Amino acid sequence: MLKPSPYGWISQYFLGFFFAYGVYLPFWSLWFKEQGVSATDIGLLVGLGLATRCVANMLITPRVHKVEHIMPALRWLSLAALIFVGFHFFTGGSFGLMALATVLFNLCCGPIVPLSDAMANYYARLKMLDYGRTRLWGSIAFIAGSTVVGFLVAEYGTDMILYTAIAGVSVSLLLVMRNTSPMPMTLGDQHGKRPKLTALLTDKPVLKFLLLVALIQGSHAAYYGFSAIHWKAAGHAEDVIGYLWSLGVAAEVAVFALSKRLFAGWSLRTLFMLAAGGVMLRWGMTATTTSIVALVVVQLLHGVTFATAHIAAIQYIQNSAENKMVALQALYNAIPLGAVIAMMTVISGWGYEHWGANVFWAMAVMGFFAMFIKLEPQATEPHVTDLSAKA
Repeated sequence: MLKPSPYGWISQYFLGFFFAYGVYLPFWSLWFKEQGVSATDIGLLVGLGLATRCVANMLITPRVHKVEHIMPALRWLSLAALIFVGFHFFTGGSFGLMALATVLFNLCCGPIVPLSDAMANYYARLKMLDYGRTRLWGSIAFIAGSTVVGFLVAEYGTDMILYTAIAGVSVSLLLVMRNTSPMPMTLGDQHGKRPKLTALLTDKPVLKFLLLVALIQGSHAAYYGFSAIHWKAAGHAEDVIGYLWSLGVAAEVAVFALSKRLFAGWSLRTLFMLAAGGVMLRWGMTATTTSIVALVVVQLLHGVTFATAHIAAIQYIQNSAENKMVALQALYNAIPLGAVIAMMTVISGWGYEHWGANVFWAMAVMGFFAMFIKLEPQATEPHVTDLSAKA
């Protein structure tokens, strides 16, 4: 049996996992609701899941600091995730059991994203794949998962949420059991000690990186939490809102696919400044208009505000010492993409209640402040062309 290439292995694993994640993220709340859980308790369960993923990425993910340990870790995490998705069938409407299932599933789900990204980073450093082209399959699978489960739920009921998630995690488990060629291996003199997160969190360049990304990615909080409510109040139908969200993910996919060509020779600072400028433009437009033409532009800018910033962040992580890569990836997922977005979502809820659409101006201001943060160069700072090679 031929072993898949690193590009084939990682992109196919992204397909399986993000298909399941596309089921989980939009539809788990609906499953809770159908079990009789109140809106307040649903909020607690969703918040518990976010908090668990954050803690898992701070405590579990950094322990896998050698690349040869990533694949075994993904295998165990995928198996555990499959078991804990199935555990939801046995919660019997008990809030306590649902909370336990939520914690157990997110303990597995949280580290999978940074660890799979770290494996892609490893092969990108070796110029054996293009991170953007590899990661886009996760975005495509996310769209597919949310689309498929939406159709199945409409036809057969909310239990299809669990069945579809189980199918996605099962596929990812089967795919992760294969070996790739060549297998990941710590290079030469890179057998360093696992860096302590406390040390990284007192490292000024790392703190500036986390703050910069937190401002850009955290600015999406009002969009994730309240754009659908705002657009529906403006008179747009649910299907139109769904198309707008899909357009945003499609823009993300396009930027991932074309990143090598689009950003050839661009520095990290230029990429981050482009993303910060996109943040100011995107959320300023969102605050001032609900015209469908303008919202199309707003959603196309998702490729700038999210995807471009993500590619720049991944490049920064790739350029770190190998024994720090997983720890930095964990911090990136735990803080800017986890804790900050969760905190900003809570603040956005208060802001939207009191200010309405003007809350998006607060998100635009985050992009303004991001423009003034200049990353300190690492030992070497390759251009984005170093992200990729022939896949």
